[in-house]
Amino acid sequence: MDWRSLRRIVTDNKGGRSRILIDGEAAKLIAVEEAGLAEIWSAALDEGRLLDATDALADRDLTLEPDPRSVKVRWFTIAPEDASKSPEELDAAAAFAFGAVGASHCRADTARHPMMHKTASLDVIILVKGAVELLLDDGEAALKPGDVVIQRATSHAWRNRGAETALLVAVLIDAN
Repeated sequence: MDWRSLRRIVTDNKGGRSRILIDGEAAKLIAVEEAGLAEIWSAALDEGRLLDATDALADRDLTLEPDPRSVKVRWFTIAPEDASKSPEELDAAAAFAFGAVGASHCRADTARHPMMHKTASLDVIILVKGAVELLLDDGEAALKPGDVVIQRATSHAWRNRGAETALLVAVLIDAN
């Protein structure tokens, strides 16, 4: 995945005139091989703060969940699953990944899949490229580019059984 090819454009209003505030790469990136998260934007949902012209991600560590009373926008990728890895290796990799983004507490019952997790957020997720499966405690759904998932603070995981890395965009809104 060439993360540098992903571009974020953030607009602003100065003196009643629209303008480009940011035109460039992701604010923050964490990636291991083909899997990763790249932060696009974050803003507080408090009155008068949603349109704040500061890049709230610039001086913060990358985290899985949005801050309290905030919204977060990101790209993320799901690499094809490596069938040669043992269940123990997959679990260790998942534990490392969640720990790296401050979300070890989000891991749910991993009996179905080592990446099962639950966040306290309403997530709108759009598959841009590739193919993935959304796994839930009871059921699953195969996604193709253009499909949108409204993930409502429930336990889930993403699985890529294809040959190419899947690219998704997520808007996460704190549910508390």
